[in-house]
Amino acid sequence: MPSLRRFCFAFTATLLVCFAPSPGMAQKPAIKITVDLSDVARKLSHTEMEFPVTAGPLILTSAQWIPGTHMPAGQAEAITGVVFTAGGQTIAWRRDDVDLYQFHLTIPQGVTTLHARLDTIVTRRASQKLAAMEWENVMLYPAHTPVRDIPIQPSLIVPAGWGIGTALTPIKAVGYPVPAAGSTTHFEATNVEQLEDSPVITGLYFHEFPLAPTVKPQHFIDVVSDAPEDSNLRPAVLAEIANLVREADALYGSHHYSSYHFLLTMSEIAGGEGLEHGQSSDNGVGEKGFSDDAHQLPDADLLSHEFTHSWNGKYRRPAELYQGDFATPQQGALLWVYEGMTQYLGNVLAARSGLKTAAQYRDVLAITAAELDNTPGREWRPTSDTAVAASILRGGNFPWINWKRGQDYYFEGELLWLDADTLIRKLTQNKKSLDDFQRIFLGKGGNTGPLILTYTFDELVQDLNQVAPYDWATFLHERVDKVNQRADLAGLESGGYKLIYKNKPTASERKIDEAEGVLGHPINCWYSIGLRLANDGSIGDVRWKSAADKARLAPGQKVIAVDGKIFSADGVREAIKKAKDSKEPIRMIVQADSFVSSVEIDYHDGERYPALVRVDGKPAFLDDIVKPLTPPEKAPEEPKKDDE
Repeated sequence: MPSLRRFCFAFTATLLVCFAPSPGMAQKPAIKITVDLSDVARKLSHTEMEFPVTAGPLILTSAQWIPGTHMPAGQAEAITGVVFTAGGQTIAWRRDDVDLYQFHLTIPQGVTTLHARLDTIVTRRASQKLAAMEWENVMLYPAHTPVRDIPIQPSLIVPAGWGIGTALTPIKAVGYPVPAAGSTTHFEATNVEQLEDSPVITGLYFHEFPLAPTVKPQHFIDVVSDAPEDSNLRPAVLAEIANLVREADALYGSHHYSSYHFLLTMSEIAGGEGLEHGQSSDNGVGEKGFSDDAHQLPDADLLSHEFTHSWNGKYRRPAELYQGDFATPQQGALLWVYEGMTQYLGNVLAARSGLKTAAQYRDVLAITAAELDNTPGREWRPTSDTAVAASILRGGNFPWINWKRGQDYYFEGELLWLDADTLIRKLTQNKKSLDDFQRIFLGKGGNTGPLILTYTFDELVQDLNQVAPYDWATFLHERVDKVNQRADLAGLESGGYKLIYKNKPTASERKIDEAEGVLGHPINCWYSIGLRLANDGSIGDVRWKSAADKARLAPGQKVIAVDGKIFSADGVREAIKKAKDSKEPIRMIVQADSFVSSVEIDYHDGERYPALVRVDGKPAFLDDIVKPLTPPEKAPEEPKKDDE
């Protein structure tokens, strides 16, 4: 979820070749890596590596800047037990004094192979029944070398009975995708850039489902879960994901992978992930994340978002965001395209494929628009700065996030590209849309393997003008680079809808709050008194300049009582309703650290929840946008339970 530049077509076509593995790579001897996940339930993995070497100095490194994370997310601190040997002798090493990811060694004369053994402490994405593994966390490779030019041969050992999901192609495997006990699965050689881009999920409760067989190349969803019933996805969900494959095929008109694997972990321990890759995506949800429609809604766009990244972000990537190694900082100025346009397309595809309904799409869009329109930090910080500063905003603290602003390039980008879509439809009498732009922008080079084709802002503008001539450079600069105190709601209004506030939440908002809350704070009084509260009364955030802010409330405090009654969610809502017909303030007793105090909130406008309403007389472009491009697949009826 939260940097893009363009070149003219002739130049980008050249870059397409340049970013392919170099011809000389095939002649280079490959590094060999075998990762043993047999101990992953104890939060450990074991790696054995063999490096072809020559005598003299050698610097090995682990990855620091991981594509898709938009920050230095490497886990060098988790690597332990590092031992290098050659010819039966231990080779001494020393960590670099400045770049702490690097190991310095001196290879003796006559040595041609260096062996490395290391363990990795698994800090997340692993439970007793499943694990997700990113290769960059368990390997070393030569520093100061383009990672696409380093050949590597991967192998994997998993616990007995566990299945394997990955986009890598097995070449020597017994029983794959559920390998025989004690066996090692060997995969085709690749390069370090592509291996980093090819994660693995493995688990005891494993299912692999083929999807949309008429769409080529092949698509699969590989699922692991902590409970046996969860990985056996409902027929309705499988039909919707198959629809997603067909809808993406129709929308983008090209593919940039040899085959595609949706990797899905379902776990309360190892869930909570969304990371894009060229030929797969690493998706993690809660244990019951797709068990029914209510649980599905909060993550309904997860698969479609990460799938879209195969085109937008992995294949087409901002020139300054792409780096030839994993050590050089990535520049995120165009993340409002990389992530923002993906956020827009992911939600559109979720609606077109049935992962969410059209009504749910509108409800969630209303929440997004209201959230951004009530973000006071936009008074001082433009959207472009949330992208440039992505590496210091990701994973940050949430208190006062509305005044600081967070990774807003995701959702600001969603509204911006909705604005662009409806504008194109208006300029062309609804004969063209952003869909036409995607086929130009994301389809350059036609069907390819997993490659990287960079672009610049100028190319972005050029491609938009191919669809509908307009001053797109000014359009984008005004919305991204300028300080705008209000959110870009023009796309909603051009799409035939208007953002309003009602005294009851929409059905979708109720489902989302019940399933997960907003940032874990399901009592949402954000648009009324300006608070987000946990069920125990803890204040997650306070909206800057709201009634709660004026009452001097602060994130981290805890509401103990409301209007003379012990705190409860219903009590807060009742107090807000009661204050609407009264001049009396809402009175709270609040704990801050070890102190207790009383506060009065002077608010009298009742409950407020965002919603979209149809505007008569305007074209319903928003409805057109989410219409499927292909006939949907209907799932077979699920068998009725005995008690039905």
